[in-house]
Amino acid sequence: MSFQRSVLAHAISCALAGASIAAYAQQSDKSLAPVVVTADPFGSQENATILSPARVLSGDALRDKIGGSLGDTLLQEPGITSSGFSTGSARPVIRGLEGPRVKILQNGMSNGDLSAISNDHAVGISTLSAQQIEILRGPATLLYGSGAIGGAVNIVNGRIPTQLEQRPTGEAELRASSVDGGSAFAFSADRAVGNVGVHVDGSMLRAGDYRIPGNSSIDGDGDTGRLTFSGNRENNVGAGASMIQSWGYVGASVSQIDKLYGIRGHHESSKIDLLQNRFDIDSLVRSPFEGFDALRIKLGQSDYRHTELEGGTDPHVRFTNRSLESRIELSHQPVAGWRGRLGLQTDGSTVQALNLEHPEESTVPRTRSNSTAAFIVEETDIGSVRLNAGARIEQVKRRPTGTAQRDFTLGSASIGALWGFTPGYAFGSTLSLAQRAPTTEELYSGGAHHPTETYDRGDQNLRRETSRNIDISLQKTEDRLRWKGNLFQNNVSNFVYGRLGGMVCSKNGDLYDPATCDPNEYEELRLRSFSQANATIRGYELDVSYNLYEYGWFGRAFADDSRGTLDSLGYMPLQPVMRVGTTVGYQDANWRSTLSILNASAQNRLATSPVYQSEDSATEKVTRGYTRVDANISWRQRIGENELTWFASARNLLNEEIRLSTSLLKDYVPQPGRNFIVGVRARF
Repeated sequence: MSFQRSVLAHAISCALAGASIAAYAQQSDKSLAPVVVTADPFGSQENATILSPARVLSGDALRDKIGGSLGDTLLQEPGITSSGFSTGSARPVIRGLEGPRVKILQNGMSNGDLSAISNDHAVGISTLSAQQIEILRGPATLLYGSGAIGGAVNIVNGRIPTQLEQRPTGEAELRASSVDGGSAFAFSADRAVGNVGVHVDGSMLRAGDYRIPGNSSIDGDGDTGRLTFSGNRENNVGAGASMIQSWGYVGASVSQIDKLYGIRGHHESSKIDLLQNRFDIDSLVRSPFEGFDALRIKLGQSDYRHTELEGGTDPHVRFTNRSLESRIELSHQPVAGWRGRLGLQTDGSTVQALNLEHPEESTVPRTRSNSTAAFIVEETDIGSVRLNAGARIEQVKRRPTGTAQRDFTLGSASIGALWGFTPGYAFGSTLSLAQRAPTTEELYSGGAHHPTETYDRGDQNLRRETSRNIDISLQKTEDRLRWKGNLFQNNVSNFVYGRLGGMVCSKNGDLYDPATCDPNEYEELRLRSFSQANATIRGYELDVSYNLYEYGWFGRAFADDSRGTLDSLGYMPLQPVMRVGTTVGYQDANWRSTLSILNASAQNRLATSPVYQSEDSATEKVTRGYTRVDANISWRQRIGENELTWFASARNLLNEEIRLSTSLLKDYVPQPGRNFIVGVRARF
């Protein structure tokens, strides 16, 4: 079998190389346009500064990796893996951290969903409509919220236009996938009507239960051939308009996303029916008054709800979140050589998880949360050294119904230096301190949660979480060969984690000894108690590229690893493994082809009880290593001023059984098997 796989991979490689060589005669000396990081407070290009390390996906590179969830799309980026919960709800895991420690943004604003509080909750943003996805770390994350010690991911969809298009422009894409009998359609369009820019976009996704190699359970007692409750349906639409003048712009947008996706459990399976409506305002005034370059005011309002359908049909718990966020930012002119941005942010939300079978019981009580923050990020150059610093102070209030109220005062700061010791090379280091308030669920939850098969119990006495991080980097940023290496260590005091205990029985919100339970009348679940301990996370990332920004042959390779421990309790559960990945390809004005290989090691660094306990073992189970092979090829056809791009992709070409060590469901939910994708993309 291994020989056959090697031959198959070699055949695909040769086919891609052959297509590339055939197109070599059309090779151009043109350069690809550099990518600007929109969420960076200094408007940096990708890799322009080590103090805001960013990986930016856009254009064909993004379309090659689009998946059914944000976690799937970013799975093969350095330092990033996926929670792997389902094709509809997987979130990115950055440097071994996830949930509320990774901030998910939409056009620079908090998204207003509930994906941060549990792995089964989907991100309320469609990746199909994304124009660009940015991964940020360092001082810039202080602009967007406290506690984002893993980093921030910003999805840009351009719903509020910031420039006038000379003629109608847009894009549409249609694709089909074999592993799940899926289909997807996405479109976006922009045009100018006088001084008003207008934008509209939308997408649809239909995917059935996906095929898997072998049995879904590592014990062999699960699904064979196809994973039930793994389907995903998504509808998304958005529209915006803005008045654009020489002084700046002011605009607004509305959007809706509607999802229905499955969660394959061990004993029980369920579906989640999600609906989110958003309204956004964005305005920019250039040179608003003396000493300042720009004033930006943003407002985002979200009405979110999802219903957990036990067995896929019976409504059990409904989560709701109504939120309103405002931001005021001022970019100032240099003062004593320092340039930067300062501002204020407010955020208010009302969260509740209502038990629909027993309305008198709330899995999470109705809780009003308010936060007010002030922040500043500054940068200056002193000779060949660039200094960057940021600070944020925030007040958070939790106001639940019928139980203890909590207030938290949070302070975060970051400082770093980048030394260009010779042209094209730089050495840098960043020190940061970030504090996070426990989420509503961590404080107040108390009830059955079927998608995770747990009975969640919060702790009203949890303290604020404080992380102290050091990041050391060395990079080469010029010429065709570029590379960057990072070493990091993060010490977190009062780290909040879900402490998994033994099995319990639940009925009407009360707990009973499982030995005395009648399974026909009681629910048997794992007890998950939110607790605190000191934690240490350390690791590295290495990223090497050749000719990414020029036509012709290109390549990229990366390696990463992250390991976390809870003091006196051993390894943290669900941690990433060491990975090595490589991509080779060719691109010119018409052709683009890539072959990617990702090797992930086995996870032998296992969490033990009382950090992790399953039904039949007090120790987290070993996750086997895997090798994933992907290939893409596309051809661009120009028709006047318009163009069509025909593309074909193969994912998990060797049909490997892939289980992600970061997934809570890894023991009985493998990732999809071999998948062929074909489609066409039109730009006008």
